[in-house]
Amino acid sequence: MEYMGDKTYWDSKFEIRGNSLLSPEKALVDNIGYLNKGTILDVACGDGRNTLYLLQNGFDVTGIDFSNKALERLNTFANRVGYEVKTKQVDLSISNSLNELKNFDNIIINHYRASKEVLREISKHLKNGGILFICGFGYKHKVDSKIKDEDLIIKSDFKEIKDMFDLIKYEEIEDERGFFVIYILKKS
Repeated sequence: MEYMGDKTYWDSKFEIRGNSLLSPEKALVDNIGYLNKGTILDVACGDGRNTLYLLQNGFDVTGIDFSNKALERLNTFANRVGYEVKTKQVDLSISNSLNELKNFDNIIINHYRASKEVLREISKHLKNGGILFICGFGYKHKVDSKIKDEDLIIKSDFKEIKDMFDLIKYEEIEDERGFFVIYILKKS
């Protein structure tokens, strides 16, 4: 599933971004207390706005993204503030692309709709009792040329993993960017 553009689109988008990092996702900041201490896998981390926030809050973070430019920027931002971050270029459209990853205490997915297959694969890398935090455009978001129907997170996305998780929190938020859903799940 291609999410809001291919690798070339995202590489060029990160190439032209300024030299400052965007603020961390508000939903993540507001819900950081749900996360377990320890390790976090930041899926589709981009240039690291959430990765750096989590590092600053004492987590051991690994960021994965398919954009080389995003990961280069993340490492630059981390070095500027004295943090070392683990990064890996991963194309989630390729099966078994996560095989080399270890298990994590938490996994966050922000602004990326993972396919059912990817969610199932990611779940294998979450420790029992681990937290899966997902925030993204939800089913009521206005579809346009940038954000298509296939980019919207819907309840049935979780059908194949629902027996592995307890739903800790579900929230719907609407702001100037659009309509978002937040899922916080605990692996049972």
